[in-house]
Amino acid sequence: MTGDFHENEIDEYGWNNGVSDYPTLFDGTDMVCYEESIRPAVEQYTGNLMSYFYKQRNPGIKEKVISAIPSIEIRNGELMGCTTVVLKEPLADEEMEDLQDYLHGQFSDGWGEGFEQQEIQTDDGVLYVHFGEAEPFYFEVEQMQPAEPLKEQLPPHRPKMKLVGQDGNIFSILGRASRLLKENGQPDQAKEMCDRVYQSGNYYKALNIISEYVETELSEKTHTKSKNEKERGDAR
Repeated sequence: MTGDFHENEIDEYGWNNGVSDYPTLFDGTDMVCYEESIRPAVEQYTGNLMSYFYKQRNPGIKEKVISAIPSIEIRNGELMGCTTVVLKEPLADEEMEDLQDYLHGQFSDGWGEGFEQQEIQTDDGVLYVHFGEAEPFYFEVEQMQPAEPLKEQLPPHRPKMKLVGQDGNIFSILGRASRLLKENGQPDQAKEMCDRVYQSGNYYKALNIISEYVETELSEKTHTKSKNEKERGDAR
């Protein structure tokens, strides 16, 4: 990842006179200290990159890949762009190469081109982040363990979150719910929720999963449904 940083211009009296016209170029190492400002921007803007993948490009990939979600991570002291890919079944070598080419294009000219226009406010100035301009651009594939099943009892005192009147984008909703859980001292539940949502493959299933972790307008309905399903299982 790289970035264009426009520093706040402070005059001799301590007044902020806006930001500089000429940016300072940042690399991934420079941006580590701005991770807390960049992460919410990525979570709010993110989406499933496979939504833009045309089946004609490679039918095998379209059938096997459920989702590809951009994120960021700090690796070896450098802030890097990452993608969490959820698969129905493993990809062949040729399919993996095609998927990586597609994601490279999304970071350079598609999703990434839109994200780099997002103004990220920091305490020191304004930052514009580029996912696809770092050279060399490469992929390091890391196998992930399947998400653990939902625990029988969820933690008490779930934070409340409104759905009505808010941004209806599922990844925006997921980002808000994840931040609420972390602020409520439940980072493990936030990660578990995100893993289950990424594997749900359905907008309404995702909403119901989120409503199991944070209290929304759907929570009572979701709780009742889960309880009834458990009772039917006990009866059998």
